[in-house]
Amino acid sequence: MHFTLRQLRYFKALCQHRNFGRAAEASHVSQPALSVQIKSLEEAMGGALVERHARDVVATPLGRQVLAQADAILEAAKGLDRLARDHGQGRRSLSLGLIPTLAPYLLPGTLAELRARDLNLSVEVREARTSRLLDALREGELDAAVLALPTGVPGLVEEGLFEDRFLLAGSAVRLGQIRAGGAGIRPNDLKSEQLMLLEDGHCLTDQALEVCGRERAGPGINMGAGSLGTLSRLVAAGFGLTLMPELAARSECDAARGLALQRFPEPQPFRRIGLVRRAATEGDGWFSDLADIIRSVGQVIVKEAGNENGPAIGEPVQ
Repeated sequence: MHFTLRQLRYFKALCQHRNFGRAAEASHVSQPALSVQIKSLEEAMGGALVERHARDVVATPLGRQVLAQADAILEAAKGLDRLARDHGQGRRSLSLGLIPTLAPYLLPGTLAELRARDLNLSVEVREARTSRLLDALREGELDAAVLALPTGVPGLVEEGLFEDRFLLAGSAVRLGQIRAGGAGIRPNDLKSEQLMLLEDGHCLTDQALEVCGRERAGPGINMGAGSLGTLSRLVAAGFGLTLMPELAARSECDAARGLALQRFPEPQPFRRIGLVRRAATEGDGWFSDLADIIRSVGQVIVKEAGNENGPAIGEPVQ
């Protein structure tokens, strides 16, 4: 089977204009030239693609199928053409994935720094859970992803970025009651019925369960929130307690009125944030440069959160 992009473009024009003369005019070719190309395409497809009437053209069932495929092929060809032009003009592209508990807090600073360093860089961002990002990396849909380490996946290069400590989050009243108990509370002191976590599938939920020494199937743990924003508002309203990543502390306190935070005693629990790529993908500098940018952005955020939320023995911060 042999067909050309030109034939597909002519056929699409014919289906749109439903007339050989108008299709030829729109395609800037003569009508005989367009007719010859349509006929050649029909021979390649093994059947008639249009019904020819005196003043009208109607796609056959085979023609409708070919048109659907032609649209996809022509769109993909346009994408390849753009890629070739961008490459020729020195434009570069980056497809970056982030998990939902990192994206809202890291992206603004990261994208601003990337744009400041290279105006010609085209960035495509995907926010998804860890399992989906890892699949996308393996399938070549992403160049790199920012998530919690370790991934435990062979064939990936992992670059550590920073430690994101967990804070105890709840309403001021609840944290005040905990403080009244005297000694600083540790994650494994939290009762199951007090805990509110993100819905199953978020790696933050797995990390919180591990830190608190709880089983996924343990009784009383509420794992229904779909985002940190929802979770913050629930605990701010008094519906339990949760573990808040330091990276999200300032944003969520600004957004959720009444949310209070308190540090755990040393050693404070944390998650390791890292940048990963396929080992088969050459780093040639871009990977380490990207890691440096994200590391710098993240470290500034967690440092500011450390200054604001103080030591473990301090009063809950609202």
